[in-house]
Amino acid sequence: MTQAVPRAVSEAAPAEPGRRLRLILMLGSLAAVAPLSIDLYLPALPELTSDLSTTAVRTQLTLTACVVGLAVGQVIAGPLSDTFGRRRPLLIGLGAYAVASLLCAFAPTVEVLIALRAVQGATGAAGVVIGRAIVRDRYEGVAAARFFALLMLVSGLAPILAPALGGQLLRFIPWPGLFVVLAAFGAVVLVAALLGLRETLPPEARAKGGVPTTLRTFGTLLADRVFCGYALAIGLSFGAMFTYISGSPFVLQELYGLSPQAYSLAFGVNAVGLVAAGQLGGRLAGRVRLRRLLTAGLGVAVLGGALLLTAVLSGAGLPLVLPALFLVAAAQGIILPQITALALSGRPPRVAGSASALLGVTQFTLGGAAAPLAGIGGPGTAVPMAAAIAALTVAAVLAVTLLARRGTAKVASQD
Repeated sequence: MTQAVPRAVSEAAPAEPGRRLRLILMLGSLAAVAPLSIDLYLPALPELTSDLSTTAVRTQLTLTACVVGLAVGQVIAGPLSDTFGRRRPLLIGLGAYAVASLLCAFAPTVEVLIALRAVQGATGAAGVVIGRAIVRDRYEGVAAARFFALLMLVSGLAPILAPALGGQLLRFIPWPGLFVVLAAFGAVVLVAALLGLRETLPPEARAKGGVPTTLRTFGTLLADRVFCGYALAIGLSFGAMFTYISGSPFVLQELYGLSPQAYSLAFGVNAVGLVAAGQLGGRLAGRVRLRRLLTAGLGVAVLGGALLLTAVLSGAGLPLVLPALFLVAAAQGIILPQITALALSGRPPRVAGSASALLGVTQFTLGGAAAPLAGIGGPGTAVPMAAAIAALTVAAVLAVTLLARRGTAKVASQD
């Protein structure tokens, strides 16, 4: 028998802090699946390219395939969790993720690896989308924003540790071993969810009607101008972040001469900034309206993008490039929790999975589409990366300003 929980609350429940901490760690681990899958093997890309006798472009497609899988998988897992509850689709997704990750380690060609990476992303998406839906099941408004900020404290460690961990592991194991590590991580999270995660969507609150109901739900959400504004903004903001993730290894190491160790340090500092900004946003939520926090975060991102483009065009070099990238990355710690809370607030639990799925698919689709922009001009210039980041941050501001400029009545108190 599954056990239902009370309806979402507007403030975090003070009781049972131990259970709340376990929930944070559990959902944080689910949110970490995506950055770990993307970032852990970044230091292995040159070795992988040589070992599979392929090109850098095809190797980068293994990254794009994972991101596309993460986008598509959320569209499937989110509605399934609205219909069958959160627990069952989550467990199936985690089990399939562990298997797909293990198969990646035995890929004989880059083409097979690209296909398996797409499957790995699609199955790992269950943890990402259902984790957000579980938060919506339990929390509302400011409390949700604070909880998303806490999740960022846990999941934000993944991009800090993943490249450095991957680099250290490569000293002892070849690149396929990194996918074995991901498989083991998926298995551990599966066991933890199996033993410690209760159902948060009781049968009476679930969506009825199968695929037609899901399609109608998607249609209703896509017709909601405010929701679409927030969805576009989260996708464009993540696009700027992913452009930085995909382009910075080449720009900072090959163009500006950073060593792999120095690059890992710079990457880690930026990730620390993201986590710290997320905690600052969580503390300010409730004192400052969520919409104002979002506006501040978007402003910091635009400032970072403008400084980066100025630094690249003027030849100012690393003294300005690194602080600009720090601002772009840190701003995401404020932007992402606020957008997610604003987009999901006021919506009934039976559509939370579908709404979370649309947020996720927009986020990862735009992120995957933006990634190649960093390399358009070849390895000799950082202008495409800087211009793409600057343009995407401005576009995110426009999406919020033009489409989500008025909150619905249900979220008016937080807007």
